[in-house]
Amino acid sequence: MTDKALRLGTRRSKLAMAQSGQVADAVSRVTGRPVELVEITTYGDVSREALAQIGGTGVFVTALRDALVRGEVDFAVHSLKDLPTTQPAELALAAVPVREDPRDVIVARDALKFTDLPRGARIGTGSPRRMAQLNAYARTHGLDIETVAIRGNVDTRIGYVHEGRLDAVVLAAAGLNRIGRIDEVTDFLSVDTVLPAPGQGALAIECAASDADLVAALGELDDPHTRAAVTAERSLLAALEAGCSAPVGALADLFTDGPVIKEMRLRGVVGTTDGSRMVQQSTTGSVPLTHDGAMALGRELATEMLAQGAAGLMGERAH
Repeated sequence: MTDKALRLGTRRSKLAMAQSGQVADAVSRVTGRPVELVEITTYGDVSREALAQIGGTGVFVTALRDALVRGEVDFAVHSLKDLPTTQPAELALAAVPVREDPRDVIVARDALKFTDLPRGARIGTGSPRRMAQLNAYARTHGLDIETVAIRGNVDTRIGYVHEGRLDAVVLAAAGLNRIGRIDEVTDFLSVDTVLPAPGQGALAIECAASDADLVAALGELDDPHTRAAVTAERSLLAALEAGCSAPVGALADLFTDGPVIKEMRLRGVVGTTDGSRMVQQSTTGSVPLTHDGAMALGRELATEMLAQGAAGLMGERAH
């Protein structure tokens, strides 16, 4: 194999650069080749519109995928929750490494926990999924909160709290971990309170499907249990015909008995952003050993959720 540098396509954000740098180090170890980062600006990076308005699906991904197809980069790293659920035939999802903490977290003023926020507290998030579940929790637990739609990088969002414009913001634990800012978290939200986005905390490493050597080399970084879990979560999202900006949460948990993984539980939730109506379902079964098995688990749960009226809670359905 050549020792020529591999070109890794990445978004320019601090978080994207951090997680791409971590993957670059791992790829260098398994291939023995240097890896150089190629910064690419995506539509989601330059648009000032709310993600829910511009559709969410693919806005952080398309430019990276185009660069892969044109051969301008050899592989790309994405936050898996940003990937559209349909995989292009010309690209291979070569690896899904071990997942980071999938939970959402609160960064609040005065080191407050979510349940200790004052009445009328303003909580910032750009995610309809987070809004729906926070508002639903508040309704059922007698909390008085206002969810505020925001955009921007981690610095911008946390800045809203420090400036006193918001009482708290909701972020992903994984992102803060990857940029070394997890100590700023004031509360970790249990997945029983807020189910994460499908694939949250996981990374996706893509390359050209035709490059069999690179597919195999990157495959060394794949974690089969993470892949099975996120495949089931994303299958649920796809079967609900919802884009990645829809108010859908999903998480596949693995249950172990000592070193043996026994079962997988897939949970899903969809709701109106005001939290007034929610559909929550779960299903538990043996851990799927194949891609098709994981896909079937997601579709099965989606069918149950649609039977409970999930489609009517998502607003515009993405096709």
